Amino acid sequence: MINDIKAEAEKKMKKSLESLNSAFNKIRTGRAHPSILDSVMVNYYGQETPLKQVASVNVEDNRTLTVSPWEKNLMPTIEKAIMSSDLGLNPATSGDIIRIPMPMLTEETRKEMVKQAKADAEHGRVSVRNARRDANSMIKDLLKEKEITEDDERKGEDEIQKLTDRYIAEVEKMLKAKEEDLMAV
Repeated sequence: MINDIKAEAEKKMKKSLESLNSAFNKIRTGRAHPSILDSVMVNYYGQETPLKQVASVNVEDNRTLTVSPWEKNLMPTIEKAIMSSDLGLNPATSGDIIRIPMPMLTEETRKEMVKQAKADAEHGRVSVRNARRDANSMIKDLLKEKEITEDDERKGEDEIQKLTDRYIAEVEKMLKAKEEDLMAV
């Protein structure tokens, strides 16, 4: 039973890391990367559709992304979707491709983005701790119902704590890498 609880907690912690990773992908660095546009949704025949499902996104050079819609009539819709996203990007249409230059990051903008990354990392840490709390309360419930011994409870909580420490360290590692990426000129 404790192993099931531990496996469930680990699954929740992994999801927290995945969520943090996608949040970090939305924070743009000075370099062009297709994942920056992952959150952009395009109105495709009345349906909100992810950009990557209606166009191909490529890196032209390390400061420019190109978007090639699969249907030409989507060009203005895609351009509007990119502009209205909260990414601060200004697309420019040229022929049948949309070019998106990455603006240079000022020192102030970089610091704001690091602040955002730290806030996202804190949400990740809180999420991991919530998974720990849930697992520990399930273990305590098992003890109350006399399905496990106090030694099993202590051992289970220790294992959950080790798991939590490992995932918190992973969050810290991801944050450090993102900070270095953001502060690199």
